[in-house]
Amino acid sequence: MKSRIEQLQEFLKDDINDSFLKYALALEYVRIKENDTARDCFLKLIEEDEDYVASYYQLGKLYESLNEVEKAMVIYKKGIEIAQKMENQKTLLELQEAYNMLIETDED
Repeated sequence: MKSRIEQLQEFLKDDINDSFLKYALALEYVRIKENDTARDCFLKLIEEDEDYVASYYQLGKLYESLNEVEKAMVIYKKGIEIAQKMENQKTLLELQEAYNMLIETDED
């Protein structure tokens, strides 16, 4: 039986430009704590499809978990810009909340 990662990689062979599959693959790497691979997947996704706004939130959270607060803040800010441009209110609010929580924590 194939792992979820193997299944997603196989699906990506059929549709190499599917941002959702790339996002799902990155989340699987987060789930199994392969953080470097997850980070690389998110960064590649953002590079190839900067409008896939959910990736900014998840990458920011990954950076937070790695204690890379400055990188998380940069990613959240970029995601906020993209979410505003796309008028994606739900993700915009999530990104703003995550960013504001970091600022508050950083000030303590």
